Amino acid sequence: MIDRIEHIFRGRKGKLMGNFNKSAVAIPLCAEGGNIDVIFEVRALSLKHQPGDICFPGGKMETGETPGITAVRETMEELNLKRENIEVIGEMDYVITPYNFIMYPFVCRISSQRIIPNKSEVDHVFKVPLKFFIQNNPLVYEMPVVSQPGEKFPYELIANGKDYKFRSGKITEYFYQYKKYVIWGFTACIIKEFADIIKNNL
Repeated sequence: MIDRIEHIFRGRKGKLMGNFNKSAVAIPLCAEGGNIDVIFEVRALSLKHQPGDICFPGGKMETGETPGITAVRETMEELNLKRENIEVIGEMDYVITPYNFIMYPFVCRISSQRIIPNKSEVDHVFKVPLKFFIQNNPLVYEMPVVSQPGEKFPYELIANGKDYKFRSGKITEYFYQYKKYVIWGFTACIIKEFADIIKNNL
């Protein structure tokens, strides 16, 4: 058996443990008159999931796709753009969420100045100058994450049963207020990290 184990594991490379849903988003940038704007979507109010929320174009990775392909495909679908209108500049750091999914952001340049979004998914789009995120810090709120195993949890199988001290954690939520819009959640987390990387490399 040890020979078999050695055959399986020798040279094996580790990967992320567990099953996660994976999605990818684009951070769409457009340059006008020497200024750089970030394009945001307001999700259609008819959607079942997070209607009216502000987000980046993106969505769930389909079988056989790489994260970069997903980000471009979703941007094309949601913003009604052609492939040649989207230039993938590079990768951002990815986010592993407490909600069992991984989000891969990509920095993209959008060459089309006229965007007519897909109304079934996007209510409208708006632009925010990139310098706004570089010059302004977001409001920060620490949201606790606690374990609630429930009554069906097999407490009798663990030491101290219902008195077991389950770990707790926290999620840092960021809020940017720009005109009538509030950008928060993972979208704010991504744009803050993006702005921080730029500031740290100026």
